Amino acid sequence: MTRPMHTTLTTDIARERLHSLTVIDVRTPGEYAGGHLPGAHNIPLDDLGHALPTLRDAADRSELLVVCASGARSQNACELLSRNGIPASTLEGGTAAWASTGEALHRPTTTTARPKWAMDRQVRLTAGSVVLLGLLLGLLIHPAFQLLSAGIAAGLVYSALSNSCAMAALLGKLPYNRTGRAALDHTLAALRGN
Repeated sequence: MTRPMHTTLTTDIARERLHSLTVIDVRTPGEYAGGHLPGAHNIPLDDLGHALPTLRDAADRSELLVVCASGARSQNACELLSRNGIPASTLEGGTAAWASTGEALHRPTTTTARPKWAMDRQVRLTAGSVVLLGLLLGLLIHPAFQLLSAGIAAGLVYSALSNSCAMAALLGKLPYNRTGRAALDHTLAALRGN
């Protein structure tokens, strides 16, 4: 019997099966350093394409569980993996749901990545700042600057309707949200050793 290419696990099921899962956390290194599921390997969503051969081999040995903060990025990751023939599951509600049920998050004491703001918090700060800037420039310089605020508002509505976020994708490319190649290579080597 073939396993479905993409499924969703609840926190209860994930807790019961955690010992037999290979957990892949697709958040930024800073978010990962702030707390992740025990045993999770950090491969940010932007680096997933580079990791496909290693993930294919890992999926042959054990089921992959892909996690992020809320489940949206892990859903996108599972779709990418599925398009490449790699079966994976996503954690319903992400690490936020895991922690809200009282499950422990691993917070390493030594890491090269400092905990950073979660991506949704970075998006809220950026969007709010641009909206305020557009309104302020519209009042002080020219009303046309208010279109900047309207554009951000429209982007947020689209983001909610499509369950995607272009601003998060752009923020994820900033240097402080990126994985160093050495860290990614170390993670991939650890996955090959499982």
